[in-house]
Amino acid sequence: MGIISLETKKAYAARTRRSNYAASLRLEGFKVTFSDGECKMPTREEVLKTFTKTRT
Repeated sequence: MGIISLETKKAYAARTRRSNYAASLRLEGFKVTFSDGECKMPTREEVLKTFTKTRT
């Protein structure tokens, strides 16, 4: 087997994390679609910016 790059490993981990999150939402009873597991999640900075706007 060839050597797998770090970027490939990071991309795989990100995809798996999103699909696992969508699966856990389904198990908790939320209605989610397949595309919900594939959508881009916001970065930490984007989330912090959103919440600091609403708190001020």
